[in-house]
Amino acid sequence: MAKRIAAEVHKQGSRLVRERYIPREPLWLQAVLDHPPLSLPPRDPPSRTSFDLPPHAATTTFKALAHASGHPPSQPSRIQYIEDQIRRQFFSDHPFEAFRPTTLLEGLTVEEEHPIRGKDWTRLRQRGRNPTAEDAIRFAVNLYTHHEMPISPAYATAVAQFRALRSEQHFTKRFALLEAKHYGVEFGPSQVEITFAKEEKALNTFAQNQQQRLEDSLSRKRWRAIVERRGPPPAWTKGQEYTRLWQEGVRPTYGPIQTRITAPKVVLTQEQRLRLAQEKHVKNVDAFELLPKRA
Repeated sequence: MAKRIAAEVHKQGSRLVRERYIPREPLWLQAVLDHPPLSLPPRDPPSRTSFDLPPHAATTTFKALAHASGHPPSQPSRIQYIEDQIRRQFFSDHPFEAFRPTTLLEGLTVEEEHPIRGKDWTRLRQRGRNPTAEDAIRFAVNLYTHHEMPISPAYATAVAQFRALRSEQHFTKRFALLEAKHYGVEFGPSQVEITFAKEEKALNTFAQNQQQRLEDSLSRKRWRAIVERRGPPPAWTKGQEYTRLWQEGVRPTYGPIQTRITAPKVVLTQEQRLRLAQEKHVKNVDAFELLPKRA
C-alpha cells in the first residue's frame, strides 16, 4: 500500500468521493477542505498571491525556473508590501518629516477609510490642504494600483503634489505672521526661548547651591581654625614658631577674636521699679511720680 502523507488525506478523500469510490462523503471532509493543514514537506510552502510578495518573487518566470531546476526555495519568500518600498524612499528623500508630531493612540473602533479613494482619488489635495507623509504614500500606492501608473511616475507625482501643498502652507503661515506683526500683535516666547530659560534657571541653581554650601561650612567652623593661605604652606617647625610667637605675645590671627559679652539693657515697668526701690530701701524716691497722673 502506498504511503500517505497526512497533509494529502483530504485531497485523496475528495478524489475518492468524486469517483464514487466512497458512497457517502465523510463528515470531516468538508471541514478539512475549508481549512486545509499546512503543506508537507517544508520545501513545498502554500501558494501566495503577489499582494505581499517581493517583485521578483511574484513573477511567474521566477516560480517556473525554481520548480524546473528541481531545487525550490527552502525558505518562504519574505513579506513585502508596495507601501514599504515607497515609505522607505519617501523618508529617505524627506528625513525631517519623521520629526513631525503624530499620535499613536488607538480608539475603540477602527478609523473608517476616507470616502475619496480608488478611481476618484486623482489629486492629493482632495483629502485636505495639509497632507501628512502617510497621505502622500497612500496616494502614490493608489496611483499605482487603481490608475495603472508605474511605480516611479506614481511616486514622482505624489511627491510633487505633496511639496506643492507644503510650500503653499509655509507661505501662508509666513505672510500671516508678517501681517500680525504689522498690526501690532505681540507673540509670547517660542519653544526654543522657553527651553533656554529653563536651562539658564537650572544652571543658576548650581551657583546658589555652591554659595549656600560655603555659608553652611563657615557656620559649622565658627570655633575652628579657618586659615586663608595664599601660596604654598610654610615649612613645619615642630611647634617652635608657635612657641616663639606665644612668648612674644603675638596673638594668632586664624581664630575669632573673643569679645566681651554685655548684658542686654532691661527696661523695667513702673511697678517693677517701685518694687525694686522698696527692696533696696532706696531713699528719695517719689512713688507718687511713678503713678499715672489724673486728668
